[in-house]
Amino acid sequence: MNTNEQIPIFFSIDDGYAPYLAVALNSAIKNCSPDRSYRAIVLHRDLSKEHQIRLSELETPNFTIEFFEMKQGLEAITDRSSNYLRCDYFTLTIYFRLFIATMFEELDRAIYIDSDIVVLGDLAELYDTPLGSNYIAACQDKSVSGVPALVKYMEECIGVPKDEYINSGVLLMNLKALREKKFDEHFLNLLNTYHFESIAPDQDYINAICNGKIHYLSEAWDTMPRDNSPELVGAKIIHYNLFSKPWCYDNVQYGDLFWQYAKDSGYYAEALEHKALYSQEKKDNDAACLKILIENGEKFCDNEITFKKMHDAGVKIRL
Repeated sequence: MNTNEQIPIFFSIDDGYAPYLAVALNSAIKNCSPDRSYRAIVLHRDLSKEHQIRLSELETPNFTIEFFEMKQGLEAITDRSSNYLRCDYFTLTIYFRLFIATMFEELDRAIYIDSDIVVLGDLAELYDTPLGSNYIAACQDKSVSGVPALVKYMEECIGVPKDEYINSGVLLMNLKALREKKFDEHFLNLLNTYHFESIAPDQDYINAICNGKIHYLSEAWDTMPRDNSPELVGAKIIHYNLFSKPWCYDNVQYGDLFWQYAKDSGYYAEALEHKALYSQEKKDNDAACLKILIENGEKFCDNEITFKKMHDAGVKIRL
């Protein structure tokens, strides 16, 4: 790997997520190598100029931050229940990662990371991971692999063994291979032809399409809070997945690390205010949504159209 190569790191947010992106960026910058060069590219819709200026203040000589507005190309993805995140809201930002390969033709590989994370390791190490002919590198999604209804969903609806189902919050992407295979066109064709009911829309499509061409990373690169499990020693990225947000709840596993990097992120006050205002009504809604998500894992397997049923019928799902 060329150590003089600039490392592209993609994030995708809307205006409300700026404080948490600031924490993610701050942690990545503090743990990057002084001998490498990094380029954070923030894909967004309607991110205010004020937030762009404030986030840019985190830049260092070897870690730049730029903003790329997603103005068009996603009209085919509509606000319908099959495209919801977590079961309760619709956001186009979760789909941005699927179009990186065609939007940035000059790049052959890149990192994509969700914004609800803190980085404890050097992202250069992740970037240097050999991919071979695989389309992506990612971690097994252990946050849901212990829930029977969701295991059934992975295996009987998506058609992927539970130990091969990945979390899409941290990806090393083989952009050259994804372009050559026209991943984005294949995704849009499946989306608009079959309207698969999904509990994790972008993630389920990535799993269904890329299974068999995935390099599996150590859990250290996508470590998620899990009740009744000890903290992972040597974690390199903490991912506050689903409802495990320390800016909403007390006593979230690894939550102290979020607040450590929040303090000098430029958004500490906003994060504290958000937590203080996170009402019991919102917490009750989270619990209800989690219940629906698990119920959907059971229900969607009975649909006439699922990824697995179409694959078994001879429809091209995997690339």
